[in-house]
Amino acid sequence: MTASHIKDSERLHGLDGLRAAALLLGVVLHASLSFFPSQIWIVADDSRSIGAAWLFFAIHLFRMAAFFMIAGLFAHMMLARKGWAAFARDRLIRITGVLGAFWLPVMAGIVTALVWNAHANGLVTPGAPPPPPPTYDWTNVPLTHLWFLWVLTLFYAVTLLLRAPFARLDRTGGWGRMVDRATGALVGPWTPAVLAAPLVLALWLDPKWIAFFAVPTPDAGLIPHPSALVGFGLAFGFGFLLDRRRDLLGRIAAWSPLFLIVAVVAGVAAYRLAGGPVVTPMVEPTSQKAITAAVTALAVYASALAAMGLCLRFLSTRNPVQRYLSDASYWVYILHLPLVMLAQVWVQDWPAPWPIKLAGVSAGVLGLCLVSYELTVRHGFMGRWLNGRRIPWRRAPQVAPAAAE
Repeated sequence: MTASHIKDSERLHGLDGLRAAALLLGVVLHASLSFFPSQIWIVADDSRSIGAAWLFFAIHLFRMAAFFMIAGLFAHMMLARKGWAAFARDRLIRITGVLGAFWLPVMAGIVTALVWNAHANGLVTPGAPPPPPPTYDWTNVPLTHLWFLWVLTLFYAVTLLLRAPFARLDRTGGWGRMVDRATGALVGPWTPAVLAAPLVLALWLDPKWIAFFAVPTPDAGLIPHPSALVGFGLAFGFGFLLDRRRDLLGRIAAWSPLFLIVAVVAGVAAYRLAGGPVVTPMVEPTSQKAITAAVTALAVYASALAAMGLCLRFLSTRNPVQRYLSDASYWVYILHLPLVMLAQVWVQDWPAPWPIKLAGVSAGVLGLCLVSYELTVRHGFMGRWLNGRRIPWRRAPQVAPAAAE
């Protein structure tokens, strides 16, 4: 795709598809946790395999970095179209408001799954008093899988705070042109390495870094983990700048085969260096940790860019199924985790191979979420709240993607 094929007003169907994939793969990601060789999840299935750990690592490596790249790009698009006041109101309602509304029901569902699992595994003594409830404050409040909404809220707030000073710098347009030229210089086969450099330092200095989890998931506490802020903040900022230079999306699409090769090689090396599904932190900033951090950070951004480029190459035509899944993915992701945990408890002692159980849990939860979306969300207030006004899909002539310049 060239600049002439990616207009500022054009809907980016490939990135819609990637956003849907990033959210929907969360179902498979969380479903795989109960099949790890050693227990790291509340549910430990009778059928376990190292293959589940490989699957988790492959998905986790790129999923949220790619999501935050897209979020940054769409944030700039919305800010440019709506202005700062409408942008702030929209994000407050559809991001922060969703976190506030769904956090308690999600927690209730997770607690239900935990209690059921405790009873199913004989961890509860009849007649014994229940254990004391945990104590939470702003440092450890569980954000669950909805943590990304809180991090997005923080990124949007920073974006709005920086908007005014940058606007003053760019009164004549010279500063903006300089930024656009710098963004153009950033995008090439070297992009994953350039983006990885700050993250390498953050991971190397982090005494709590668990290499198997790549960029740490800031799912507890209102102050996100510094490494997560660096890793996902870089992705968000890069996406924000990309919307100013839509022509560069074609360059990313053209380099996507190379990004994919780098992602596979670096990803396999990162898994090996991490020792597989080991959850022991790498505390000391040793040379071994530096190498592991460098390979992991390179794999994170190479895989995210590969996913973006491949979706731009192959998913950039109008498709009603893709559009439907893109619209439904937000609801599916909000709803899925308690359902996945309940399904894992239900099937944990079934005499079936782990791939069959994983497929059953993932497909069953996804199907239930999609049915609930169609019947209770899509056509009413909830659908407008989560996705905004739904524009009917219409078939239109498409321009075939061309090679990047």
